[in-house]
Amino acid sequence: MRLSQETLDRLPASVKSPAYDLGAVAVGIVHLGIGAFHRAHQAALTDALLAEDPSWGICGVSLRSPDTRDALRPQDGLYTLAVKDGAGTDFSVIGSVVELLCAPEDPEAVLRRMADPATRIVSLTITEKGYCHNPATGTLDENHPDIAHDLANPACPRSAIGFIVEAISRRVRAGIAPFALLSCDNLPGNGNVLKRIVEQFAELRDPALAALVRNVASPSTMVDRIVPATTDADRSAVAEALGLEDAWPIMTEPFRQWVIEDDFPLGRPAWEKAGALFVDDVSAFEFMKLRLLNGSHSTLAYLGYLAGAETVADAMVLPGMQALIEGLMREEVSPTLPELPGFDLPAYRSELLLRFRNPALRHRTWQIAMDGSQKLPQRLLGTIRDRLQAGAGYDRLALGVAAWMRYARGLDEADGTIDVRDPHAGRIAELARGLDEPDRIVDALLTMADVFGTDLPASAPFRSALIKALAGLLQHGSAATLSSTLYKIGGDFGGI
Repeated sequence: MRLSQETLDRLPASVKSPAYDLGAVAVGIVHLGIGAFHRAHQAALTDALLAEDPSWGICGVSLRSPDTRDALRPQDGLYTLAVKDGAGTDFSVIGSVVELLCAPEDPEAVLRRMADPATRIVSLTITEKGYCHNPATGTLDENHPDIAHDLANPACPRSAIGFIVEAISRRVRAGIAPFALLSCDNLPGNGNVLKRIVEQFAELRDPALAALVRNVASPSTMVDRIVPATTDADRSAVAEALGLEDAWPIMTEPFRQWVIEDDFPLGRPAWEKAGALFVDDVSAFEFMKLRLLNGSHSTLAYLGYLAGAETVADAMVLPGMQALIEGLMREEVSPTLPELPGFDLPAYRSELLLRFRNPALRHRTWQIAMDGSQKLPQRLLGTIRDRLQAGAGYDRLALGVAAWMRYARGLDEADGTIDVRDPHAGRIAELARGLDEPDRIVDALLTMADVFGTDLPASAPFRSALIKALAGLLQHGSAATLSSTLYKIGGDFGGI
């Protein structure tokens, strides 16, 4: 039988189920991008609060595919959250998602829900590419096809930005105060980036509308929880534990972190009671997470994939990988971080290494490797800029960038095809077509100013570091590069 409200009473006592009246939950949040991360993170924390205040149910909106809607609607929005580590798995059924919409099928239904006075927060997990912006500058990409479409067809948008601005416009015309915007994506200053892009889009639509958009609250956040893609084996394990079929359960780790700037004019759930931390300025926390966790994640994903490691845990046991990642975090990233009084940075680094080694969490390197052109500026290149300015080394960081270049060409170390998922995959393939020499590959990809800006391509030391790292990967392969002494902690980096 299928998981649903009617079958909840069949769950075994070992599975936690909603401790509130599901029928009393009303939508207060519209979430754009109802993917796995949101359901493992924000939706789970919200679920813990609905017994106290059922007005904060979630309407989950898919902006592209109907897959999530189709999987969860027959289950009344219910799904299983499986929290896994080496000690075992804890299962919970989450009920905070009470409505599911697919924007391409019915954009009007999405806009009506966003314009409803009961909607007080619009949150987003749409990945970096969903912001339709230039990652190097953080500004709106006015030439993006979805942006061009939404400017020409404001009442029938495709992009998250188009939906937000049209919904605000409708609320203003109806005399309803704007909702708060809550970005939960891995972007530095994500609330500021979102607000800037929304304002720029509104300005192109109508300067008068842009003036109203400037008053919309858009607090920045830092989110952290590792959420691998769900596999058929995961579905089978959940079905065995529940005695019920769940079409789309979510697998995750015990760790979770959510740091939020407290700016919600129309109110918010008491997320602090579920473990969230409210602060005046989230930038120091997100800076730390983007550079330490996400930068390390991307580096080990590209190197691990090239070395044949399917998962993060597999990559971490490759000879030399742990030393590389530990050195990257301690010697190259940590000196660039702002001070967090009372925060134990060495303990946090140790916790990250432990999380990466979690054997129960099959987080695929290929999944983390997606959308590299959008992730590099935040995860690796900003740190490299700071190290360059300080006259300090960044060889491990450069190796991570070189590994992306090696991966993004679309051929693995056995000349097999890599399924590169990136909004610029075709452009990258064209730039690197027919190039085998590391210097020519580096020079070709450094022409991507929307990724590297204009300063890094003009830096001779940066170019040299990339060429050296890419030459090693092309000549010796990822595994041999990792197991060499070059990237050991405290190693000699030849003056690069």
